[in-house]
Amino acid sequence: MDSWVRFNSQSQAKEKIIRAAQYACTLLGYTLHKGGAGAQLRRTVSQLEAHMSLTRKLLRLGNSVEAIESAKRAIHLSDSILRLCLTVGHLNRAMYFACDNVLWAGKMGLLCKVDQRKWSQRSFKYYLFALILNLTRDVYELHLLMEREARRGAAKSPPSRDSSPCTAAWAVPPDPSAWLRGRLSLLATVLHNNPPLLLDLLKNTCDLFIPLDRLAIYPTGTGFVGACGLASSLLALLTIVHPWLKLKP
Repeated sequence: MDSWVRFNSQSQAKEKIIRAAQYACTLLGYTLHKGGAGAQLRRTVSQLEAHMSLTRKLLRLGNSVEAIESAKRAIHLSDSILRLCLTVGHLNRAMYFACDNVLWAGKMGLLCKVDQRKWSQRSFKYYLFALILNLTRDVYELHLLMEREARRGAAKSPPSRDSSPCTAAWAVPPDPSAWLRGRLSLLATVLHNNPPLLLDLLKNTCDLFIPLDRLAIYPTGTGFVGACGLASSLLALLTIVHPWLKLKP
C-alpha cells in the first residue's frame, strides 16, 4: 500500500500540469468563441481539452487509495474539527476519484452502458462536498490564528481601565468602521504570515466554482471556470515545487 502511494504521488505534478493545460484550453476556447474564430480552430481546441481530460483521468486511477490512506491518518488528529473536516473530506475525494475512474472506464469502452452524465454529476457532487469541507478547515484554521494574533496584540497593549478582558470581548464597539478596519488588518496580517493557508484558501475558492457551475447550482460560464481551474492548478503546482507551501496536516 505504501509503495503504491509513493508511486502515485510521483504522478501528481504531471496531472497538475495537464490540468493547467486543460483549463487553459477551456479559457482559450471561450476566448476564441467570443472573438469569432473559425469553427475548425475551436473544434481543435475542444478536442485537445477532451484528450487532456481523459489523460488526467488515467493519471488519477490510484488516487482513491491515496485519499483513503489520508483519511486513515487524519482520523487520529487531536483537534475534533480538523479531524472531522479532513477525514470526511478525504473520503469524499476517494468517492470522487472512484466515480472518475468509472467515467474513464466508460469512455475507454472497458465498461458498457455507463451513463456518462449521471456519473459525471455524481462525481462533481463528491468533489463539491470535499471542497466545502476543505474550505471549512481553512476558515477554522484562519479563525484560530486570528484569535491567537489578537491575544498577542492585546498582551502587548496596555489594559483598559473601564473594561475587563471578559466584558471587552462582548462589548459593542463604539466605532463599527474602526472595528471592521481592525479585523481586516488582522486578517491581512495572519494571511501574510501564513502563506500555506493563504494559498490553500485561494486554491479551494477557485476550485469551488467548477462543481458549482457543472452542477448548475451557480452557473458562471466557461470562461470563468477556465480561469478558476487554471489559477488553482498553478497554485497546486506551486505547492509541489515548494513543499513548505503545502498546508499541513
